[in-house]
Amino acid sequence: MSDAQLLSVLQRIADSLERQSPPPAREVDLHAAAAFVWHTDPEGLEPVVRVSAVEIGLLKGIDRQRDTLLENTRRFARRLPANNALLWGARGTGKSSLVKGVHEQVNREIPGSVALIEIHREDIASLPRLLRLIRGRDRQCLLFCDDLSFEAEDSSYKSLKAVLEGGIEGRPENVCFYATSNRRHLMSRQMIENERSTAINPAEAVEEKVSLSDRFGLWLGFHVCDQPTFFEIVEGYARRFGLDIPVEQLQAEAKEWSVTRGSRSGRVAWQFIQELAGRLEKRLD
Repeated sequence: MSDAQLLSVLQRIADSLERQSPPPAREVDLHAAAAFVWHTDPEGLEPVVRVSAVEIGLLKGIDRQRDTLLENTRRFARRLPANNALLWGARGTGKSSLVKGVHEQVNREIPGSVALIEIHREDIASLPRLLRLIRGRDRQCLLFCDDLSFEAEDSSYKSLKAVLEGGIEGRPENVCFYATSNRRHLMSRQMIENERSTAINPAEAVEEKVSLSDRFGLWLGFHVCDQPTFFEIVEGYARRFGLDIPVEQLQAEAKEWSVTRGSRSGRVAWQFIQELAGRLEKRLD
């Protein structure tokens, strides 16, 4: 093969590899919006026009969790040391609402200080590339993953472990990571038992996965609320949105709604308020 032919073959190979490689992540102005969503196809940060956030004052029954996360986020906004946070517990108890509410509150106190960046569970493996994009930027970035958990044979948790503490570069100074999960250790009890039963050294087999949750400096537990707290949540929403209904009737209808749903939580309370507002022909602005 002549040099010209070899050069032609190499050029075609190079062109083919370039077509197959993913395009570089799109640059974005981190001051263009209060929040962004990270996408991987194509890679880039998409600004969020309006964040769906609940006013932090409407979140009831989670005072300790609220105060702890709010103070941690305030420190982060002031570029002081702050911890990654894992919010775990029962579904519908206000975990993701608290993250978004705290972000909104801190930006109200220190305008434009923190950008909220949501990363989807299935995109966790792309975290290192996201960090390269935002590392060293002039705005604090709060990464948020909702409903985070890992199943058997899922190795993407290794990317998250490196982000939280490990790696030569370490976590960027302008980045903090908040995650919500129904599982305290981010993996099901069945997975833990399976690992123990099939491993030569059961303790070591489980340690690598369970140690992931240990890399969160803050563990905030959320539990199903009792009836008085449920009523407090409902009444707070009713006052906020001007739903004119006697308290006794409001509580009776809210109780019946929770019984039909089989649970009491902030999510169930909000669903009831939406139903009530619709019947009363009131907008929830």
